[in-house]
Amino acid sequence: MKLGYTIIYVADVPRSITFYEAAFGLQRKFIHESNLYGELDTGETTLAFAGIEAAEMNGLSVLPNAPKGPAAAWEVCLVTDDVRTAFDRAVAKGCTPVNAPSDKPWGQTVSYVRDLDGCLVEIATPVGGSS
Repeated sequence: MKLGYTIIYVADVPRSITFYEAAFGLQRKFIHESNLYGELDTGETTLAFAGIEAAEMNGLSVLPNAPKGPAAAWEVCLVTDDVRTAFDRAVAKGCTPVNAPSDKPWGQTVSYVRDLDGCLVEIATPVGGSS
């Protein structure tokens, strides 16, 4: 087994894709003509977005993410060698800062932001890497 993709259910797929392009510099793979599904190229694993309606069409019940209140109990981690620059860009493009970059005892530099839907995004160096 290997992780093929991660799907984040959102209210507006094109808006979320455009936001991640601007805030994190990711490249769009495509948005389906229905606007209910889209993908971003993040390297080996795809980051995908699907509309809440798509979850319902698949017989799933999901609790929508919300910008206010506590973040859901999951996160997406984007890895970079320059956490400070990536963090500053994300905040300048509309992410809510959670934790500024800090060095961890295990060798990573880690920061956290929340996206426009309230999803928690970790921006970090590779494990064992440096900033």
